[in-house]
Amino acid sequence: MITSSAVRAGDLAWRQLTVPAPSPVPVRVYEPGARPGGWLVWAHGGSWQYGSAADWHPVTHRLAALSGWNVVSVDYRLAPAHRHPAALEDVLAVLDWAAERTDAPIAVGGDSAGATLAAGAALAQRDRGRRLDAQLLAYPPLAPACATPSHLRDPGAFPQPAALRRAWRAWRGTGPATAVASDGTALHSTPLDAPDLRGLAPAVLAVGALGPVADDVLAYAGLLKAAGVPARLIHAPGAAHADLLRPRSRLLPHLADSLRHLP
Repeated sequence: MITSSAVRAGDLAWRQLTVPAPSPVPVRVYEPGARPGGWLVWAHGGSWQYGSAADWHPVTHRLAALSGWNVVSVDYRLAPAHRHPAALEDVLAVLDWAAERTDAPIAVGGDSAGATLAAGAALAQRDRGRRLDAQLLAYPPLAPACATPSHLRDPGAFPQPAALRRAWRAWRGTGPATAVASDGTALHSTPLDAPDLRGLAPAVLAVGALGPVADDVLAYAGLLKAAGVPARLIHAPGAAHADLLRPRSRLLPHLADSLRHLP
């Protein structure tokens, strides 16, 4: 495992590591000064094609600082050079790596496309019988058709349906929407394709009321609750898509609070 020296900012230190895996995964690990409440593995947004742990540094740094949890930000492989399930496999490799290092609670989370990856990772961890205590999903795109009323409500809203459909195609390519891992585990590109949601880790779902993917998130929250999965919905009236990237994010403090009060 390749590691860099820790950089300290106040009571929080962060370092860059490479997690061993068939395709090694670069990560940034953010460590609060006090004993961490748990470990959160985070997948950044960017339509599965853009972004990095470095680009999301303000988000993950603040999540760690506000929550008191270690946050591991994953530099997963990007489309179109790497199609599904490469990014999901990277997140799963980091979850396994984190689980080997702690008995504290473990959560997976992400924003936008990263939240879609996190939801897929939660399904795979359940099916593999692996420990997972929570999933934090900030405005995930879940319906590749992008045809619900919230997608069509505001032609100027980001992301626009046509652009998001292109992103789905770039990520999934012409292969199956659900891949099969070498151990037989189904790796879903959207959790809406999973035949059974029972037994998933408790979920916190966050979305702006007028965000294009609001209907996706509300529908998935309903499906989780119907399957008996504890699901908390943060439905912020003034939050736009990509809210976590804003210096005055409305959603990020709620996500951090959810971690602090994880049962």
